[in-house]
Amino acid sequence: MVEFRFERVEMGDPRMEELFRLRYQVYVTECEFEAQEDHSDGRETDDYDEHSSHFCAIVFDPESPDPPRIIGTVRMILGFSEGLPDHKMPIESHCPFWEDEVRRLDSLRKEGVKFAEISRLAISKDFRKREIDKAIYSQSDFDFQQVRRVHEQRRQFEGLIVLGLYQCIYQESLRLELKHWYGVMVKGLSGLLRRWGVFWDAIGEPVEYHGLRIPYIADIEKNAQGWVTRNPLLLEKPVGWKDIVS
Repeated sequence: MVEFRFERVEMGDPRMEELFRLRYQVYVTECEFEAQEDHSDGRETDDYDEHSSHFCAIVFDPESPDPPRIIGTVRMILGFSEGLPDHKMPIESHCPFWEDEVRRLDSLRKEGVKFAEISRLAISKDFRKREIDKAIYSQSDFDFQQVRRVHEQRRQFEGLIVLGLYQCIYQESLRLELKHWYGVMVKGLSGLLRRWGVFWDAIGEPVEYHGLRIPYIADIEKNAQGWVTRNPLLLEKPVGWKDIVS
């Protein structure tokens, strides 16, 4: 039976190369968000990676000799890092904020409040189909006569991967004492996350950025309070998580 686990990946860990290549697969090859000539080595990476926390989703079969494989990743760009390029998160360069939100961000910085931008969520189409289908068909109770169930179950497995990555984000946010998340996403994704109990508030008008995107902010504490009843799984540590012992 195929299983998933989720881990933090530090810069300098050899697995970062896998994360960069997965991001290349998604953001350069599949979505064409980034120019291939800017990443001729087959890796999608930028100056923000050194100022981020990185996480990965790993698929493995305890009964198989095949090694575990990274199938998903996401990062948190630490907005309070003094070494950020131009002292800004990417969202600030690509998405104009409403004036009151500009003032709020300035106040957060002056008050020393910690926040991060969630970005580079990547789950390869190729990995999704191959590995998730393997997980579906490996179930002993799978009814092969009900083919229409495959699409639904594939979506469920994709949801598990995103859920696990968000569990990573939340656990790291607790460790770093973050108060807010920032993010740029399509309206549909924010709607999907809302159904899971992750609420984002728009902080600017939609902009053309790899398609129509909206800048958002999320209050971490308010979200966590809501998860108690809406989605308590988000409060739990993901499978495979290891706390950093200071």
